[in-house]
Amino acid sequence: MEEHPHILVPHSLLLPQGALAPFAVGTVLLAQHESEPLFQVEARRFYASARNMVDGAEAVVLRPVLGGQTTLGIARQGISLAVVTLSDKGAAGLREDESGPLIASMVAQAMPLCRISHFLLPDDPGALRALVADLALRQGYDLVITTGGTGLSPRDSAPEALAPLLERSLPGLTQAMMAASLAKTPRAALSRAVAGTVGASIVFTLPGSKKAVQENLEAVVGALEHGLQKLQGDTRDCGIM
Repeated sequence: MEEHPHILVPHSLLLPQGALAPFAVGTVLLAQHESEPLFQVEARRFYASARNMVDGAEAVVLRPVLGGQTTLGIARQGISLAVVTLSDKGAAGLREDESGPLIASMVAQAMPLCRISHFLLPDDPGALRALVADLALRQGYDLVITTGGTGLSPRDSAPEALAPLLERSLPGLTQAMMAASLAKTPRAALSRAVAGTVGASIVFTLPGSKKAVQENLEAVVGALEHGLQKLQGDTRDCGIM
């Protein structure tokens, strides 16, 4: 759990200006001597109609609070996951997204999660690039996983959209996924998956089909939590973790 200095928060539900600015999605605010959080950072975008907004961060009330003031501790436990499904038909409401929920379920079984968010986009490279940049660099999601758009059809553009964002490539992830898929079908050689880091986030692409998602994600999900720990500054020797 990441712990930060305590801050004083009035129970009007409006937090002091800038209080949440350093904190990523999934951050919770707890009253002193209590284990149950009062607030959680749900997003870091500003919506004019949203309540409980301060400095571009949205704090969602998790349980009732009384009048007066309480000194809150700020903590974040677990990993935040954003799943982005790319599908023209899905975005148009013509196809149910089965791959996105499967990704969330598999990751949740492999590591503790503090937040899961789902996004559904058409195959639009500009929209995908902008969303992933926002999720990783502004909102602070630890893992951003996309599904769809990695094949050879004219609308498949996820690799081209994301490659310019990646600061350090993670070829081991794509190689492991390729090896697992080739064991099932020679058509896996046509996959164009990409993987790498964006800020303190790991970002990678998966195929669109539910079956291919399961095969590919099974090959790499066991390495993701350790990779995030090292990316985000863990200095322990790998052999003792």
